[in-house]
Amino acid sequence: MKTVNELGIRQSKTIYWASGIVSICGIIFEVLFGAAGSYILGDGVKQYTLTISLFLTGMGIGASISERVTRNLIPSFIWIEYAIGIIGGLSTFLFFGVTAFLPDGTDAIFLYGITLVVGGLTGLELPILIRKANDIGVTLRKSTARVLFSDYAGGLIGGLLFVFFLRPEFGLVKSAFIVGLINVAVALWVLYYFRKEITRFRLHLVSGITFFLILFSGVFWGEEMAFSFEQKLYRDPIIYNEQTDYQQIILTKERGDVRLFLDGQLQMSSTDEYRYHETLVHPAVEAAESPERVLVLGGGDGLVLRELWKYDEIKKVDLVDLDPAVVELAETNYDLLQLNEGSFDDPRVTVHHQDAFSFMEQSNTFYDVIIVDLPDPNNESLNKLYTLQFYQLLRNSLEPGGAMMVQATSPTFATEVYWTIDHTVRETGLRVENLHVDVPSFGDWGFIFAEREESGALDEMTFNVETKFLNEETLQSLRTFGKDIDRDITDDRGNEFELQPNTLIDPILLEMYDKAWANY
Repeated sequence: MKTVNELGIRQSKTIYWASGIVSICGIIFEVLFGAAGSYILGDGVKQYTLTISLFLTGMGIGASISERVTRNLIPSFIWIEYAIGIIGGLSTFLFFGVTAFLPDGTDAIFLYGITLVVGGLTGLELPILIRKANDIGVTLRKSTARVLFSDYAGGLIGGLLFVFFLRPEFGLVKSAFIVGLINVAVALWVLYYFRKEITRFRLHLVSGITFFLILFSGVFWGEEMAFSFEQKLYRDPIIYNEQTDYQQIILTKERGDVRLFLDGQLQMSSTDEYRYHETLVHPAVEAAESPERVLVLGGGDGLVLRELWKYDEIKKVDLVDLDPAVVELAETNYDLLQLNEGSFDDPRVTVHHQDAFSFMEQSNTFYDVIIVDLPDPNNESLNKLYTLQFYQLLRNSLEPGGAMMVQATSPTFATEVYWTIDHTVRETGLRVENLHVDVPSFGDWGFIFAEREESGALDEMTFNVETKFLNEETLQSLRTFGKDIDRDITDDRGNEFELQPNTLIDPILLEMYDKAWANY
């Protein structure tokens, strides 16, 4: 049995520390790829599931390949770290470039491919470190246990670092460069500690320093270049770009047309947003017997509030928007202030930065008007806000003489989605009517009007406030649906489509939504 001398102790400790640090880097790359996929490709659960599965599969392949590495363990580990550092560090930078310049679908292939490669390289690391610790003189049982402990503990730290520090502070591109730098730094550190047993030490050192400098420059200039790639994804120049704890906020502007995007999805265009917001707000307010207390879910841009303040009888508005950064932007950005007319300055509004589902679960307030201005159900977090359970909470908070309006995506582009949302609202027992309006920047867009008691308010509704688009005649036209998008829809085979409610247990809307919008 080998005696573990003082040098061996230092080297074995180096191995344990190295295994913990590279494990932190590995888990960060794993979740970073999922986050990048969610942002560019949509459907967060799908992207995280695929990237985590591919990463773990890659680790398994890498662990299997490691059996063939029997000599030159430390040089092998060093070059594996160099490879992870340079490939992982450049990953999101190149991902944005592929998305911007190459054909649709290439970005997904690139992301999944690079996930598998980095996962494979990560899987090579630990067996090599365990084998080296054993060679130094640590028993196999102890070397395996200690390296695996460092690995698992590092995984927890990596996940927390990404969620609470790297992503919100540095974004996806810069975070990848920083983590890649750490991998290369670990390799250089291990190279130094084992320098006496490494041949061609100078070559390893110069290569590592070169990789380090490439990644170091990426930390400072990579994000700016990636921004130019991202600009290609948008029609107009980007004037504001922020990655918050919840989403990517982007404002673009060209010839006076200001557009707001959240996670790449268009939320409004200043040229025609009034058509959307007037339809969303005024029928519900006019239908309410006494529209004194209003609930707005979403609407952080302040445009719903702008329309609500046209009614003097409104005394109190609760606005629930999860992301404080959206509201702050609406309160401070010149272009948005011009649009929302400083609507957040009105003392009648109280802003709640809270998840809408949680807010409704805790609420014991009844509202005369409820306006649901939430993004489309393109991920699990948003899907729960289109479920039967959520609409039941809204129904329970709606005054008997009140009215509710829900934005419900496009009945033209996503017909099954629209009527599934309609069916889900109907399942609560609310009385429902349907409207859709042409918004040029979006296309044909759908809304669902609902009441606790059927009043026929839309039949002879008049508008007593100033509008740019909506009037009595226009409202009636919005209630008519063409035969190809009406409620009696058929599937691809011509069979009548059977509507089912969207629920928390059975979120049928997610797959339906992805399929509907795949070609748009």
